[in-house]
Amino acid sequence: MAKVANEYAVHLLLSGGHREEIRFPTVQDFQKWYSNELMPKSSSSDFITVPLKNSQGEYMVIRPSCVEAIRVEPVFASSIDRDY
Repeated sequence: MAKVANEYAVHLLLSGGHREEIRFPTVQDFQKWYSNELMPKSSSSDFITVPLKNSQGEYMVIRPSCVEAIRVEPVFASSIDRDY
């Protein structure tokens, strides 16, 4: 039986070397945001809102044209954080 991820960490690599991590509960939620918000405006310099999980009163906006790469990483409840 295949393991099912508890959530997905999406790493946005932005122009200028900045990196941001956002989380989605399912890969389908990420795909919906990507295909409805980010992709149609990929060459735009207008800001779009990035959904932040569990961040009351906090939000992030990005310019879609500044996104250079996206990495999607499944996160499992049994994952061990080894950043020392």
